[in-house]
Amino acid sequence: MTDEIQQAPETAGDAPRMRTIKSFVMRAGRMTDGQQRGLDLGWPKFGLQLEDGLRDFDQVFGRQAPRTFEIGFGMGHSTLEMAASAPEQDFIGVEVHKPGVGALLSGALAQNLSNIRVYSCDALEVLRQCVADASLDRVLLFFPDPWHKARHHKRRIVQPAFAELVREKLKVGGVLHMATDWQPYAEHMLEVMNAAPGYHNLAEDGAYVPRPQERPVTKFERRGERLGHGVWDLKFQRVE
Repeated sequence: MTDEIQQAPETAGDAPRMRTIKSFVMRAGRMTDGQQRGLDLGWPKFGLQLEDGLRDFDQVFGRQAPRTFEIGFGMGHSTLEMAASAPEQDFIGVEVHKPGVGALLSGALAQNLSNIRVYSCDALEVLRQCVADASLDRVLLFFPDPWHKARHHKRRIVQPAFAELVREKLKVGGVLHMATDWQPYAEHMLEVMNAAPGYHNLAEDGAYVPRPQERPVTKFERRGERLGHGVWDLKFQRVE
């Protein structure tokens, strides 16, 4: 999961500066040989750089197509499954942890996919600097770190500023789809999104949607289901 949450300005003398709180922890992960090969061979083909700034993704992908932006794709299993099952759509994935990036790139090469591009950096910075307003059809946030302890709740990615940033980047009619297996975080997501302007909750009961068919079920989720753990999906559509 990659992002940072902007807080109110602090002042140092007369100069205001923004304080940011990271919602992810940089973990030291050992790369497998396959993941390293994925990085070495796949990055030149699929990798994008934050430093390149605002991108024309029609030009990047060489076509006009429905476009999905995924925040924190982990090891990339769901991303690969979605991209392989929807070749008519394009997928931009962002993940800060290199083993996951390598795994996704390795899989994209093995499956000969052409509808994936990858950033390896802070996802919110990519949204701010590289994605044009009103250009995305979907934004996905699957199983972000719930930051269980109350003193860490400020680190959760789903905050009012996040909702507004995503709304700016979605087309009118575009959808933010979130999923979590931690009910208190699901309730937090629902509270934040219900208060966010410009969105409509797609759940019939105004809370959670049934698991959408297009969201792959992970091994982790299947194990959780066997143990009786729940999963909560939320879909909010930009309406203005």
